[in-house]
Amino acid sequence: MTIPGMMKGMVLTGHGGLDRLEWREDLPVPVPAAGEVLIRVGAAAINNTDVNTRTGWYSKAIRGDTASGAAKGYGNLVEKDGGWSGAALSFPRIQGADCCGEIVAHGTDVPAARVGERVLVRAVQPAAGAGTGVGASTFGSERDGAFAEYTCVASENAVAIQSGLSDVELASFPCAFSTAEGMIQRASLGAERVLVTGASGGVGSAAVQLARRRGAHVTAVSSPQKVDALRELGADEVLARDAEPPAQAFDVVLDLVGGAWWPALVEALHPGGRYVTAGAIAGPIVELDLRTLYLRDLAFFGCTHQPASVFADLVRYIEAGEIRPVVARTYPLQDLRAAQEAFLSKVHVGKICLVVRE
Repeated sequence: MTIPGMMKGMVLTGHGGLDRLEWREDLPVPVPAAGEVLIRVGAAAINNTDVNTRTGWYSKAIRGDTASGAAKGYGNLVEKDGGWSGAALSFPRIQGADCCGEIVAHGTDVPAARVGERVLVRAVQPAAGAGTGVGASTFGSERDGAFAEYTCVASENAVAIQSGLSDVELASFPCAFSTAEGMIQRASLGAERVLVTGASGGVGSAAVQLARRRGAHVTAVSSPQKVDALRELGADEVLARDAEPPAQAFDVVLDLVGGAWWPALVEALHPGGRYVTAGAIAGPIVELDLRTLYLRDLAFFGCTHQPASVFADLVRYIEAGEIRPVVARTYPLQDLRAAQEAFLSKVHVGKICLVVRE
């Protein structure tokens, strides 16, 4: 195929509100470097990390919930450390952590046979120079992502997939499901009792499916109008967001919320239980009584880094039909602002996806 010199896409011009998202039709198509592939993007999806990166919520200057600045941002408070990695973010940036597409070109040191492969992109990738450590970067944050017609990525982070699902359906998986699977693997979750907060969102609904796949008894935390949808995904019980979870009732808590409710989540663990977090949408600052931690022999895990095996496992689950996509709504990429507004309303279950190429 002939690869054009220019492409269309949505560009983040700086930290702030939705007005910082700018549609462009004159973006240069990236050229794959050594070890990289060029992907023609078919579909993408929206994640909390896209919104949080736009607003600069990752800055240590911000102590509130993610919703407080989701529409307008936080002004100049976040310029020095508003990026996902805790460093300054460079602009303009093409966001988009979720990507399903086709390899159309390659750099040196990549087999030509990869051209034509349908792929999913690893959303959480090893940071440059991390070696065997736990440094990580996010596709669409530390480097340009999928909110454009073409994107480049290291060949090993473009994982071939064989599936009858559409590009939109496949694009709903990478970021949310790999985050959830990373949490579950860190906790070594088995056929145990698990509490999942934020269960109607992308990561939460993925965690419900993935925990059920392992034989866990799943209690999902969400609003009453989403009970039926969560039960269809595999939740055994659904707990209202303002309800107190039963004390010492769970082996594992998979938490994406944090905030004022956090002490109750710790109390919900029985002795020897494991608390796992990969988000704090209700607020990052919480209070811990260290006596609870050590007298009850609890284990706490923060989950960002993912070994390559997590994404490989996820692709295997998809190909085997062991998990299913949950697409709440679809928008064309050009309508990303409207898609983020719908995302921020939090009335959906699952993912809001973006069609990049028909």
